[in-house]
Amino acid sequence: MLKFLSIRDFVIVSQLDVEFGSGFTALTGETGAGKSILIDALLMTLGERGYAGMVRKDCARAEITAEFDIRRLAALQDWLKARSLNTDEGVCLMRRQLEADGRTRGFINGRSVTLQQMREAGEYLLNIHGQHAHQSLSQVQSQRALLDDYAELSVAVAKVAASFHEWQALNNRRISLSANSEAIAAERELLAFECAELESLAFNEAQWVALQADHARISHAASLQDAAAFGIDTLGDADHACLTQLDALMLRLRDVMVHDPRLGESLGLLESARADLQEVVHSLRHYQQHLDVDPRQQAEMESRIQAVMDMARKYRVVPERLNEVLRQVAARLSVLGHEFDLAELVRQEEAARQRYLEGAQQLSRSRQLAADRLAQEVSASMQNLAMPGGRFFVALSPLENGNEHGLDAIEFQVSTNADLPLRSLIRVASGGELSRISLAIQVATCRVASVPTLIFDEVDSGIGGGVAEIVGQLLSQLGRDYQVLCVTHLPQVAAKADQHWLVGKTLQDGVTSSHIKVLSGELRVAEIARMLGGVTVTDATRLCAGEMLGVSA
Repeated sequence: MLKFLSIRDFVIVSQLDVEFGSGFTALTGETGAGKSILIDALLMTLGERGYAGMVRKDCARAEITAEFDIRRLAALQDWLKARSLNTDEGVCLMRRQLEADGRTRGFINGRSVTLQQMREAGEYLLNIHGQHAHQSLSQVQSQRALLDDYAELSVAVAKVAASFHEWQALNNRRISLSANSEAIAAERELLAFECAELESLAFNEAQWVALQADHARISHAASLQDAAAFGIDTLGDADHACLTQLDALMLRLRDVMVHDPRLGESLGLLESARADLQEVVHSLRHYQQHLDVDPRQQAEMESRIQAVMDMARKYRVVPERLNEVLRQVAARLSVLGHEFDLAELVRQEEAARQRYLEGAQQLSRSRQLAADRLAQEVSASMQNLAMPGGRFFVALSPLENGNEHGLDAIEFQVSTNADLPLRSLIRVASGGELSRISLAIQVATCRVASVPTLIFDEVDSGIGGGVAEIVGQLLSQLGRDYQVLCVTHLPQVAAKADQHWLVGKTLQDGVTSSHIKVLSGELRVAEIARMLGGVTVTDATRLCAGEMLGVSA
């Protein structure tokens, strides 16, 4: 329930703090006093879009805060808790700031939120019925939405829409594949050949590196043999080989070392060097003995290298990327394999269509039950709204193929007199009748509302006399179960309210400001009399106002 509303620098409201009670509250006042501004301010706290012109002239920002008691709204408490926006006090504090440059910020329980989150929270808190609601009755989608809201079918409607979109997506894919089946078959055949070709190559990058190294070695076997032989001759086999020369030097040093033992150090180094050179000769002989070239092996290597290079040229990549090409070809082939299974796609499409039809048929049954209830309730209200004998009917006609909204074409029909047949609401009802029927529908749909607060913004426009008194009674009845606020110009409606607020405006230093006064006693009689009599209020008017309120004027 709405407990408190604080408005700062919003349109013509400088500062306004209002505490709300339960039951039916009427807001009255002269045209332009700011009654609907209260509704606009509430809409801002529920995430409606704002614009810079809503900020009061010469002010930096507008700020609106609404406090709601949510102790009985378990669903909203769960919603807040899931988003870490809950408090322990059973309160939901909605706050909106609007800067003069058009920037805006929203808060729930002191935490910054998006406007979408504010709108989602607002759906749990209140419904606002505008004065032009009857105009939307000319739209097919509005009639369908009204019926679905009345029947509380939002979840079922969403499921049907989702299943319809799934069915259509599969249908479109099947049509596309059927139309391009030859091209897809050709692509699949080519991809299958390429995949088999690349797999048969059995390319391995590590083996490719080793193969290149082995081939380079074998290809230069002659030069490697010559190099090893030259090393052996130079070090040990030639007439003037290094080892021979080294042996002669070592012999002479031994002969003369008896004269100077210090030559022993040099002799030791030569002996070590000779041992190393002898080891080199042995290593070269071993390398030479094992450097065998098998012509057949060389031919196989060259054939393998040629096959890899040919495949790489064909796919226009370096050999090292051949495995990546194989993965891409296999992946595309897998996709086409799944998509091109036309029989499986047809099966999936038919299953999706059946899911849609089952959900849509159940939705139609639920709509029909709700349509009967709504027709009875609105027809009953019409009897009290100056349309005796009038009937209201919700016609559900089958759609051949259905759509995302189900299998029903929904049309509101009405007969304003007992002897007239039912016809389309828009073609039959006059402006005044349409307004009264709209009010009856709104009252009926409000009775199944899960929100605790209902606001009616001049929904009694175009109504007067005894009908206006009936409207007041309807709103008063709603006030027993809901918190009801109604902006009205009709004294018959205002007189039925549990609380009566007067919205007025003052002009000070060239600046217009709006304010609210709670009326009771003589002040309320005076306001009802003003609404009855206009500019001139006579004693008779005051007496009539007192009678409407059940008090002596």
